Amino acid sequence: MSVPGTRLSGLGQVTDYLYIGSGRTAKDSSVISRFNISCVITATRDPGGVWPPHVEHVRVPVADSPDTQLGGHFDAVADKIERVRAERGRVLVHCSAGVSRSAALCLAYLVKYRHMSLLDAHGLLKARRPIIRPNWGFWQQLIEYELKIRGTTSVRMVTSPVGRIPDLYENEMKDLVPL
Repeated sequence: MSVPGTRLSGLGQVTDYLYIGSGRTAKDSSVISRFNISCVITATRDPGGVWPPHVEHVRVPVADSPDTQLGGHFDAVADKIERVRAERGRVLVHCSAGVSRSAALCLAYLVKYRHMSLLDAHGLLKARRPIIRPNWGFWQQLIEYELKIRGTTSVRMVTSPVGRIPDLYENEMKDLVPL
């Protein structure tokens, strides 16, 4: 389910306890209150905002660069989301735009705790927030993570006219790049 009217602009509801959004949305206290967010996970180099005392804040200080080692944070963030879920809390994972870093972290959670393939996790997350698009470096790390967690991979990296991309983007690229 998406939050009506906010899916593209700021907030997407992934599950009944997991949300993905932008930095602007995370700093909006009315959003935090309205959706009963109890934990905010910030995946930016910016220290983020100020949250009410009842809202826990977890910071993952990373850049949105293919060279960034985000995979080292997958387990800790997924474990945190799962602990908040078990305590009947709600988590908002965000980065600057809610497109790359936060999406990669949510995908890792879905693979680990919802027992989804990376391909299926991407389909779910993209349905909830259509603008997600982790960078190619994060995709490579997610593929390695899926192999570690599930023993198999459902997505592979391929070479395209614009560089390395996950194979699930191949059809999009055919429409964008003339042959």
